[in-house]
Amino acid sequence: MSVNFRELEEGLSRLESIDAARIVNQGSTITEVHIIAALDKPAKQVVRDVQSMAMARYGLAIDRRIVSVVQIRPQDLELSAEPRAALTKIEETPNGTRTTIEVTLRHADEERTGSATGPAVTSARLRLIGEATINAIERTFPTMPPIALDAVSLTNVGPRQVVVAIVVTVSERGGEDLSVGSALIGTNPDDAAVKAVLAGLNRRLGSLTE
Repeated sequence: MSVNFRELEEGLSRLESIDAARIVNQGSTITEVHIIAALDKPAKQVVRDVQSMAMARYGLAIDRRIVSVVQIRPQDLELSAEPRAALTKIEETPNGTRTTIEVTLRHADEERTGSATGPAVTSARLRLIGEATINAIERTFPTMPPIALDAVSLTNVGPRQVVVAIVVTVSERGGEDLSVGSALIGTNPDDAAVKAVLAGLNRRLGSLTE
């Protein structure tokens, strides 16, 4: 039976007392299982829960020796989590041969809207959305150094379509730092373009805004 390891991670994360799960695999073989769990169960019981879920749902035997459990109090986990900017809405205002895209992001209970204007053609749409997203990020985090969209495109990864974005920022030494983000396309490629840019920037927002 073929196992979708990302699906297994999601299933483990829904178990009682488990806050997050990450699986490391080599091909079809699981080599490591990393678990973040609360303190309400002994670590050995958490490991048994992991084994039981994998066996019951997938018929997959996991060696307890490859399961690593870190137990954190819920309040500590909440404090250590980095705040993320989330997409609220995307709006478009056409004007003849040009169009303006507005992207609204929510962060810390506040909303900021960024915009970008360009030709009203399909080939430019993802770039305009990416630039509007960056504009919204700069409004959300005004102390961060300048950001530019290096590239954004739709590509196929296996049978799935993915939006990949590359963003560039100024490094501490005056050079440039490139970050890559991606997002699966569900029913809306526009949303995926925003999420791809955010995925690239979210890894750096902590250092960029210090």
